[in-house]
Amino acid sequence: MRWLSIARDLVLVVDFGAQYAQLIARRVREVNVYSEIVPSTISVAQIVALNPKAIILSGGPSSVYAPDAPKLDSAFFDTGIPIFGICYGFQIMAAALGGEVAKTGKSEYGRTEFKVDNAKGLLSGLPTQQQVWMSHGDSVISAPKGFITTGSTAQTPIAAFESSDGKLAGVQFHPEVLHSTHGQEILRRWLIDVVGCNPNWTSANIAEEQIALIKSQVGDARAICGLSGGVDSAVAAAIVQQAIGKQLTCVFVDHGLLRSGEVEQVERDFVAATGITLKTVDAKVTFLSALKGVTDPEEKRKIIGREFIRAFEAAAREIATTEVKFLVQGTLYPDVVESGGGTGTANIKSHHNVGGLPDDLKFELVEPLRALFKDEVRAVGLQLNLPEEIVWRQPFPGPGLGIRIIGEVTQERLNLLREADLIVRDELHAAGLDREIWQCPVVLLADVRSVGVQGDGRTYGHPIVLRPVSSEDAMTADWSRLPYDVLAKISNRITNEVAGINRVTLDITSKPPGTIEWE
Repeated sequence: MRWLSIARDLVLVVDFGAQYAQLIARRVREVNVYSEIVPSTISVAQIVALNPKAIILSGGPSSVYAPDAPKLDSAFFDTGIPIFGICYGFQIMAAALGGEVAKTGKSEYGRTEFKVDNAKGLLSGLPTQQQVWMSHGDSVISAPKGFITTGSTAQTPIAAFESSDGKLAGVQFHPEVLHSTHGQEILRRWLIDVVGCNPNWTSANIAEEQIALIKSQVGDARAICGLSGGVDSAVAAAIVQQAIGKQLTCVFVDHGLLRSGEVEQVERDFVAATGITLKTVDAKVTFLSALKGVTDPEEKRKIIGREFIRAFEAAAREIATTEVKFLVQGTLYPDVVESGGGTGTANIKSHHNVGGLPDDLKFELVEPLRALFKDEVRAVGLQLNLPEEIVWRQPFPGPGLGIRIIGEVTQERLNLLREADLIVRDELHAAGLDREIWQCPVVLLADVRSVGVQGDGRTYGHPIVLRPVSSEDAMTADWSRLPYDVLAKISNRITNEVAGINRVTLDITSKPPGTIEWE
């Protein structure tokens, strides 16, 4: 099923195992051209069937000459589809077209000085010296016949090349990374000026299109939506409601793993904004019982996901005089890709039901946001006039506080973490930092005992970890540089106000190598 049917050009990002494949797709969308990621195992026939306007070959961790490295059928270049190579994609393009790639012993990582050697074509008018982001140990040592070398670095004589008409082109560096100072302009020029993509796609197209698609898909059947209170499920529900009205009932499962005030926010703010029919299910005891004695984070995710979907099934039986046929989910494009549904990548987020539901459940899925990134979802939410408190809510995983407690999940530990989390959110809000950080998970190291001195006595409490991060794409993140005075206030309040916590720590690890959640 194609998720978008409006008349628009499609750019395919062929993923060779890149760290930044999603970021490439996101950069293409930033020039108002729709993009999707496909695996490097895709065939030429499959590519042609999708009728893309252009193809971008991603980076990757392999060497093109390694026996087990991802390959590219040279027939790709016989299709007439314009192709742009990035890093590994640049090298595989060179090798496929008769150039040569080799290990030169001269690696480049991070910020690198790039020199424009031929100011014609794609690089015309750009500064002759510019900063780019490199990450490679191999190099193109011979460009394909008929190609023009347009740029170099001190270690890489061939760092950019293009065909005579520019429709086959590539760079050794990563233009999708903001550290490449003119990278986005290079991508825009190639897509718009060289390829001729029509920049007519925006996230605002989504609501109107999906309403029409959902009317056709659902007909006069009943649907149920699992509402978490986050922007994803809220926007998905708002779109579906506009399509089918009272045929939709939202179910909010209070699994006891939510942050302070979130139940009230859903029941008050969302219902007030949409007028949607809401059923709240109190499942706190069920979830706590199922999680008793469980410490493995992956097992926690699976348990929470299982109980969640069972709660929906039970709710559907209660609310429907006729069978509920459809389940609405706020699945996003990164969820699909990270769960192995987009590029063949590893199943990272096992709690997502993006690969389909359990066999014994009869719901059909409705996923109106499946093609979108988080910032695009927010834009749709604002378009639908949802409250800013919901649209700009920090991302919060489905398993909730269950995976922010390192160790067994108990009511006592949930209460501790809730109190600490509320203090963090309050202080970040008071400091005006809500929009500067993408999210700030608060993690309770429940299985760790920390020695403290409080009230002239020795205490044994728990440490908590603050994990403030900034991100554009959710695939990469940097730790947020919070002001020391804000950190000091947070630490002071938590250790004074939350009994049982006597140490506050700060996680200063980027992603990669560390994930955003502590597991």
